[in-house]
Amino acid sequence: MKKLVFITFLAVLVLVGCSQSINLEEHFSLNGTVEPLDAVNQVGEKVKMSDYEDKVWLSTFIFTNCDTVCSPMTAHIATLQEQLQDEKVDVELVSFSIDPVHDTPEVLKGFAVQFGADFKNWNFLTGYEQAEIESFSNTSFLAPAAKLEGSNQFVHSTSIYLMKGNTILEQYEGVSEVPNEKIVEDIKLLQ
Repeated sequence: MKKLVFITFLAVLVLVGCSQSINLEEHFSLNGTVEPLDAVNQVGEKVKMSDYEDKVWLSTFIFTNCDTVCSPMTAHIATLQEQLQDEKVDVELVSFSIDPVHDTPEVLKGFAVQFGADFKNWNFLTGYEQAEIESFSNTSFLAPAAKLEGSNQFVHSTSIYLMKGNTILEQYEGVSEVPNEKIVEDIKLLQ
């Protein structure tokens, strides 16, 4: 009798454990793949997309001379970073500059400091060619990225992307009404 109870208990545990695993394709709306990209971060360290292979991360596209959305987006990510830290949620943050000519590591670091970015888990990336970041954004994220003719401004995505390894799982509004609670819940599902 004890053996039967133990086997039943063990079977229930296995079923409960299996029911808590998540089917990424059913839960998330995207299923894109991030292509390789070599970059440097705000302190000049080399970063590759393969560095995020086993991680959950959020990504955005910004540039420091942006006249419109980049500052609010970065401020929202900084607030989200604090919330994630308060809830002890393990996630990496990546902001890709789409203006690598102007946005040197030093410029990106100064920009990030204005928003109180914690560099322990937030990289601001540059160090690639303009054509590379445009292709990366267009191909991997299916998002526009291009310099506006006769201007120092760029067209780029204003979304926050949820990633697991090299897979793009979801995108969220990044400028106004950022769904922080939904983002945190989705990240927790992946851990």
